[in-house]
Amino acid sequence: MANPWTGEVALTIDGERHLLKLTLGALAELEDSLGADSLVALVERFESEAFSTRDVLALIVAGLRGGGWRGRAADLVSAEISGGPVEAARAAGRLLARAFAVPGEGEGDEV
Repeated sequence: MANPWTGEVALTIDGERHLLKLTLGALAELEDSLGADSLVALVERFESEAFSTRDVLALIVAGLRGGGWRGRAADLVSAEISGGPVEAARAAGRLLARAFAVPGEGEGDEV
């Protein structure tokens, strides 16, 4: 089970459950991969539902890397994410929310 208190989000990829987490290093890598001046613009895109699939993929990769995964974005091109693109976008949104939220505000445990 993912621990929302530590910012973890669970996602099943190719039948394997992964714990994603946006560590400081993962956030820096995310910022660099998106060529963003800050993560505020990315948060604003998710809040306004104006995010791209590139944003979702970059967040998933950063979260996986923060959780210890050593792969690359290219490794996910043919991967099957349980719940499809919609679940990937939800997981990406939860990652952002949990990275910048005080534990216990607005989210409960995942199943």
